[in-house]
Amino acid sequence: MRIALGSDHGGFRLKEYIKEHLTKQGHECTDCGTYDESSVDYPDYALKACLLVKDGTCDRAVLICSTGIGISIAANKVCGIRCALCHDLLSARLTREHNNTNVLAMGAFIVGEKLAAAIVDEWIKTPFSNEERHANRINKVHDIENRYLK
Repeated sequence: MRIALGSDHGGFRLKEYIKEHLTKQGHECTDCGTYDESSVDYPDYALKACLLVKDGTCDRAVLICSTGIGISIAANKVCGIRCALCHDLLSARLTREHNNTNVLAMGAFIVGEKLAAAIVDEWIKTPFSNEERHANRINKVHDIENRYLK
């Protein structure tokens, strides 16, 4: 799988850990930055990664900031992106099964490396359920996006 990675300074170390974890599993990772712990603005890195998902260069993206909140808000401003903030395995699984998310956000101050890697693994391996009720709900989200975000 082709995965874009993005973080701000607060998420830099965890991003690097996740990048190594995913690369060892054979995933193709595109690192959209940041590249050190110097203070930066999370929307810049959310946008870079999400645009790669939107245009099909990457299949999905993983975004990390201190709490995961800001970077997930920024990600969800990009049309076609369905980003979920997850700090546990159940949320990671259900957000794929029910919401067909294409971007995962996490908070480096909230989850440790091992849990973050497990969350990413759960999220990557879980397919969308394709149940009609979930597809209908996603279509309603797209309708909102098309009506109000353009």
